[in-house]
Amino acid sequence: MGPHQTELLIQPGDRIFVAGHRGMAGSAIVRALRAGGYANLLTAERSSLDLLDPVAVNGWFEAHRPDVVVLAAAKVGGILANSTYPADFLLDNLKIQNHVIEGAWRHGVRRLLFLGSSCIYPKFADQPIREEALLTGALEPTNEWYAIAKIAGIELCRALRQQVGFDAISLMPTNLYGPGDNYHPTNSHVLPALIRRFHGAQLAGEPSVTCWGTGTPLREFLHVDDLGEACVFALERWQPAAADLQHLNVGTGLDLSIKELAESVAEATGYQGEILWDTTKPDGTPKKQLDVGRLAALGWRAQIPLAQGLASTVALFRQQLARGELRL
Repeated sequence: MGPHQTELLIQPGDRIFVAGHRGMAGSAIVRALRAGGYANLLTAERSSLDLLDPVAVNGWFEAHRPDVVVLAAAKVGGILANSTYPADFLLDNLKIQNHVIEGAWRHGVRRLLFLGSSCIYPKFADQPIREEALLTGALEPTNEWYAIAKIAGIELCRALRQQVGFDAISLMPTNLYGPGDNYHPTNSHVLPALIRRFHGAQLAGEPSVTCWGTGTPLREFLHVDDLGEACVFALERWQPAAADLQHLNVGTGLDLSIKELAESVAEATGYQGEILWDTTKPDGTPKKQLDVGRLAALGWRAQIPLAQGLASTVALFRQQLARGELRL
């Protein structure tokens, strides 16, 4: 912690509740907190605390009295799930957020961090996307239900700060990858889907791999352990003034084309065949990159280069496959 330990906004002795600690982001936040010397962590399995149940959440806060809360729990899914179950995505995420955020405030929690997503921003926001772009345009239709819930969470935190002085902040990460990712064949995101595809092609000795689209769209990828570090940094050091924005972007500040990403994944998996592009398939948004200037100005930058992060992610993916922990 260094000589300025007393100036930090959270302390090593604080009771810190991480909601969603088994998820990809939540487990990374737990790792980062432990690495930062925070040993007094509170977690709750879904079987013992249903965040959709307001009475259960209220009772849990009454019994455990955390000092700090990190809300990383959410109902997540791919495009198909979002379009098939829009009411579930909206209702479940609103309930989780409202129950935890209100419970934290009513039970005297000193500081709360709400984890959002870059999907909160308009589909056609200026690039790179600044925090001020929130609520300035229409959302991407394929995940608007999830995005609307997340926007409500950000605004609830802002409203509570404004009305009652509750110390709630929000972070908006870009595309995440790393330990705990989802490699499901139909609802995984682009990077784990590519790892799965190139690993299989390398194993089978396939002469070529065909990817969707032209490969030209630009995307940004953040290792989930960098997000964990950013969350600890923000909890310790970021205190926005009441009139300031209450949410910050978290990313690398760098993007790359899907073509470059595919080539990087091929290299990480050892695949040496040809990469082909099916240009009859859609590309999606041409560019999606977050402006991370505000967090950089506070003194935080991502530390894990993509090549290093991909290598460790592929190695972990293969270990989990070998142990039978992933279903492909």
